[in-house]
Amino acid sequence: MTAVKLYDTTLRDGMQGQGMSLSAAEKVRVVHALDQLGVQFIEAGFPASNPKEAELFELLAAENLKQAAICAFGMTRRRGVEADQDEALRLLASTFAPVVTLVGKTWSLHLEKVTKVSPAENLAMISESVAYLRSEGKRVMYDAEHFFDGWEDDRDYALECLQAAQQAGAEVLVLCDTNGANLPSQIRSAVESVKAALPDAELGIHCHNDLECGVANALAAVTAGSRQVQGTINGYGERCGNSNLVSILPALQLKLGYEVIPPEQMKQLSSVSHFVADLLNVAVDPDQAYVGRNAFAHKGGMHVAGIAADARTFEHMDPVAVGNSRSVLPSELSGKATVVARAEEIGLELDDGQARDAVETLKQREHDGYHYEAAEASFDLLLRREAGKYQPLFTFESFKVQTELRAGEKVETEAIVKIRVGEKRYVTVAEGNGPVNALDKALRAAITRHYPELDDIELTGYRVRILDTAHGTGAGTRVLLDSRRGESGDSWGSIGVSPNIIEASWEALVDSLAYAFQNGASPNGSGADGG
Repeated sequence: MTAVKLYDTTLRDGMQGQGMSLSAAEKVRVVHALDQLGVQFIEAGFPASNPKEAELFELLAAENLKQAAICAFGMTRRRGVEADQDEALRLLASTFAPVVTLVGKTWSLHLEKVTKVSPAENLAMISESVAYLRSEGKRVMYDAEHFFDGWEDDRDYALECLQAAQQAGAEVLVLCDTNGANLPSQIRSAVESVKAALPDAELGIHCHNDLECGVANALAAVTAGSRQVQGTINGYGERCGNSNLVSILPALQLKLGYEVIPPEQMKQLSSVSHFVADLLNVAVDPDQAYVGRNAFAHKGGMHVAGIAADARTFEHMDPVAVGNSRSVLPSELSGKATVVARAEEIGLELDDGQARDAVETLKQREHDGYHYEAAEASFDLLLRREAGKYQPLFTFESFKVQTELRAGEKVETEAIVKIRVGEKRYVTVAEGNGPVNALDKALRAAITRHYPELDDIELTGYRVRILDTAHGTGAGTRVLLDSRRGESGDSWGSIGVSPNIIEASWEALVDSLAYAFQNGASPNGSGADGG
């Protein structure tokens, strides 16, 4: 198998995306996650660009990695300054990082407008900078910035820039589509030409995603001869982002047959993708290839039936290979196969009559505004009710919410909840920063006395959607709640629908707690259908 190496630049190029920021300590955690995945090169950034980067390099110097090499990033020497006298280059030479990635100009437009140097001086800047770092014992990779623009403008000079770096000792010549302006056919043609002109050079590829071709361009470059691929986790980066290593890695190894990382480590891909996203406090695109929540989700009844017969009928690969899982999405499009498949996943047996009833209930409730794709907890409870396996938390009597705002004072919200658990009646009162928070507190004050295992359930998300905007403030409301169990980290979604937003929120709240309870202890006494 032909080997291809990954070069991750999430910590530098990825952080140039809008809203992207990690502390030095968080970046260290990302480095370890990438190292465990099997990424060969991890770019940490320029060690003195700001105090955070300086702290990061100090922290990384003390870390033990399994196999990844840390790369420092910088530019070729300044014009008119000897390489060994350039402060930035001297700093790169002094860092602990064994690899230095130097970026240099390739396109005449940049020589005229940005660096304002002659083509000959630019070649000297490249050659002397690489040679200096090599003399200091560093492995050097040369990033030919805007290479493909330079290639279109003046191919001979673009090759001269690469040759200057290669002859000075650069280990890899990285062709950069910095503006993300090229299509796969253009990338392939250019890489093939460069490989023919420089057969002994090891080529790399660095693509941006401005045309939504970052992944395709990287793959085209590899098939044309590149043996290093640069990119970021989840495609983070400025403008439209960088090429997405999370998609590139399995495409190279599982689809094209290249040797990239140990096969058993591929199963960490989904967790690494989500881990980095969690640190950045952003969600992984649910439709992202390979690792997204919907990447192996099936909704249409025919698809679900096909999956049940043989997963290959509607899946391009086994989701387990990348650490993901298959899911069946309930909706008004669902048939009996969808319902039965989900019931089996949660350990329920539905006979034909129960399955048909569940399908009809599902279709009617979706017509009424429910949306179970993002509320798996509520759908599971629906199936449990149809199977006669639902265990209610409590018998509901009433709740009351009062919000008061007086001039010059902060708003106050109070909730009163009346329920029965077994033979015991509870009337609890709680204050909160809003009606849902107050209801949550009042309800838990009662039921956690009987079900202490529910005490560590926390609400992590609250989303409201107006179902019929034509009715204005009188429109129906859908509420989706996200919940998580603290100890295990398990998460789920629940839903409520009502013309009244408080009632919809109460329904979603009760479903969230009832779902968490279903596999726990039985209530102290018989319940009813209120909880």
